[in-house]
Amino acid sequence: QVQLVESGGGLVQAGGSLRLSCAASGSIFSISGMGWYRQAPGKQRELVAAINSGAGTNYADSVKGRFTISRDNAKNTVYLQMNSLKPEDTAVYYCNADITVRVDLFRKTYWGQGTQVTVSS
Repeated sequence: QVQLVESGGGLVQAGGSLRLSCAASGSIFSISGMGWYRQAPGKQRELVAAINSGAGTNYADSVKGRFTISRDNAKNTVYLQMNSLKPEDTAVYYCNADITVRVDLFRKTYWGQGTQVTVSS
């Protein structure tokens, strides 16, 4: 009943920019934290950036100063602006959100399907 759908991935040259979006839909009562994770081949999934309900943010050290996470609560959407992209940023990017659904009012974490980001050298 709740879905997260990412968009905005693609192929970009090193130094370029991409903006990822993730929209949550369904029987949503409220959304607390939202975030972006990524997973490259042969590596563990890692936190890229997170934003809480009060708009407080935290970032992985590897992306600080280059990536910016934001959210639009009215649209149930989280964004990731990625600037100065590097080849090592290449990965599948997943959004997630801690959502309380209207059906049972119990908060749980939902994940999107992922979107591929490829940065060429």
